[in-house]
Amino acid sequence: MITAAQLRAARVLLGIDQRRLAEMSGLSVPTIQRMEASETMVRGNVDSLVKLITAFDAAGIEMIDEGAPSHSHGRGVRLKIVAGAGKPALDARSRSKASSGARTRT
Repeated sequence: MITAAQLRAARVLLGIDQRRLAEMSGLSVPTIQRMEASETMVRGNVDSLVKLITAFDAAGIEMIDEGAPSHSHGRGVRLKIVAGAGKPALDARSRSKASSGARTRT
């Protein structure tokens, strides 16, 4: 599962707005808004959650589950590291700019 805070943090880390995330995931903007408005765990059907996680994964975002190895404990998000390179998998902001044209924030 993913929390609403993780969803918002991942979107901010990529530098994209809700509309762009909806395009990337194949979900509607109202669905993204509803998911982000959840109090803790994101509410949604399994298909929508899979689409969301798949879109973040393709964009180079790694979701950190409760109890996963990290510098602190708890859930979070981070950019993936390219195997053997020690660098983030992509320049998320450059990629989102190139694929979305002008950006707006929500």
